Amino acid sequence: MADEAIKLQGMVPEHLKVRQSRILLDSLEVMTDIGFHEFEIGAPQRLLVTVELWLEDLDPPDDDDHQSAWNYDYLRTEIVRIAQERRYNLQETLVHAIFQRVAAYRGVKALRVKSVKPDIYDDAKGVGVEIMSFVENPA
Repeated sequence: MADEAIKLQGMVPEHLKVRQSRILLDSLEVMTDIGFHEFEIGAPQRLLVTVELWLEDLDPPDDDDHQSAWNYDYLRTEIVRIAQERRYNLQETLVHAIFQRVAAYRGVKALRVKSVKPDIYDDAKGVGVEIMSFVENPA
């Protein structure tokens, strides 16, 4: 396999060059004490958290070693820790706390964090908050 990669080196056309590299943690389910309504206080709710982070480095680790790559377990653990370390009145507050923590990681070029309460309305998949470090072009 390594020999094949060497043979193909330089063969990828310029228009197919990697221009972005992203890590995605999609819909991590956490239980957290969140909400400002009286019936929500002290009753942990299910929350789905998605974090997308774009990396400054576009290339994979040269050595294919997990020690040189992003630690998904650490990212997951930090999100769970932040969600469970205190009670939150608002999803906005929690999302900003997660955003600030992930934005401090080395090598993050852009970031999007989203939370969704999936169990609020019977006629909707969820209600949530999303923040990002870039302006997204509306379709």
